[in-house]
Amino acid sequence: MADSPNRLAGVAFVTVNGTSYRIVGEGTYRVSQEERETLKGQDGIHGYKAMPGAGKISWKGRDGNDVSIGALADADDATVVLELANGKTVIGRNMWRAGDSPIEVNTETGEFDVAFEGADVIEA
Repeated sequence: MADSPNRLAGVAFVTVNGTSYRIVGEGTYRVSQEERETLKGQDGIHGYKAMPGAGKISWKGRDGNDVSIGALADADDATVVLELANGKTVIGRNMWRAGDSPIEVNTETGEFDVAFEGADVIEA
């Protein structure tokens, strides 16, 4: 997608299981990597512990008559692809829609926030 080596940000595209969604902005991603916690003792720093960390792809989308918010909210075992202006593609496999709450749509702007998490998120 990057047509210039100087383009670092801006335009982005997102798909979930091959279906394109409008992206208003605020797209973010986190590749899957271990989470580290420093282990402290009364006598100093002892080292750290490492646990698996989930990757994440999220964005602010726009609703439309061609968008099923229910299907997006129920998505599981999904492949999510985020294409960035700098030419990078972020791919998440076997992802699920994350969050404690249902997706809420602002009816004035048609905007909604959605996030997916999973164990396999990479930069390509």
